Amino acid sequence: MATTGLVLLAAGGSTRLGHSKQLLRWNGKSLLRRAAETALASGCHPVVVVLGAEAEAHRAELEGLPVRVVENARWREGMGGSLRLGMEALRGEPSLEAVVLMVCDQPAVTAEHLMALTRTHQERGQPIIASGYAGTVGVPALFDRSLFAELEALPASAGARPLLTKEPGRVAVVPLPGGELDVDTPEDVERLLRT
Repeated sequence: MATTGLVLLAAGGSTRLGHSKQLLRWNGKSLLRRAAETALASGCHPVVVVLGAEAEAHRAELEGLPVRVVENARWREGMGGSLRLGMEALRGEPSLEAVVLMVCDQPAVTAEHLMALTRTHQERGQPIIASGYAGTVGVPALFDRSLFAELEALPASAGARPLLTKEPGRVAVVPLPGGELDVDTPEDVERLLRT
């Protein structure tokens, strides 16, 4: 049976925030644990979590969850390296038809939204299903197996955005209200805690 895997990118050092955004608590859980639980609840399998900065503290947040953890020792080089490691961790999955890429600091993301990405891929067949918010497209985004080589070839400094914008005709969009709220600065934290 064909499956959709998921790579949760959580290796960054939160330099603009000044402390780990992954460990930031919201509604009683860290953003990292909440994102991992959301990924698992979506039915995506397997779920790979890529850690880097403060890996041991972050690994503890995933205790008891059936996720595959990989560590990117070179996380400072950029998101592309983490993305590549996450994809490599999925290589031995012959039934994998697609992968969803997500980050841990978008509190608007729900399991239902991730399911909608998968469902839209099955119904429309387009190779990329992206989330739409604030007049743009971004993650979480689903990439068909036909694009795995392109994902793995991205430079270390780049995330998946070049693939989202390269050929707009191959991208279907699922609206994600509030998707623009992420946590990069102290002001973002204040906004999050008000929600």
